[in-house]
Amino acid sequence: MARLQRKKSSAKIKKKKAGDEPLNPGENEKTVKQLSVDDRNGKKVRTPSPKPGSKSAQAKPKKKGFVENSLQFLREVKIELKKVTWPTRKQTMGSTAIVIFFVILISVFLGLVDVSLSNLIRVVLR
Repeated sequence: MARLQRKKSSAKIKKKKAGDEPLNPGENEKTVKQLSVDDRNGKKVRTPSPKPGSKSAQAKPKKKGFVENSLQFLREVKIELKKVTWPTRKQTMGSTAIVIFFVILISVFLGLVDVSLSNLIRVVLR
């Protein structure tokens, strides 16, 4: 059975953000410096463009050296490792025991298959 979709209330529909207004048809590329797509609803919105004489327009990203990049990477690794939920000693021991058990089980199985196939080939060749 399909779910029924609720209609949006008129109050929600009427609410609009100031930046989500559509562009006027008379505006052209000269008046609107930059357009970007709003990720939430796909509408085009105006974004401010830097003025020609401002520092943000003139500032070029400084190239970082190998050492600076490496240190930044290690800082980010440290932050990410703090977010990790590490298993307890009991969980680690249990998982290790299960892995060892299955490795032994599979090796015994493959050994039996190997011995049986080698005996079968010996019988066929005689």
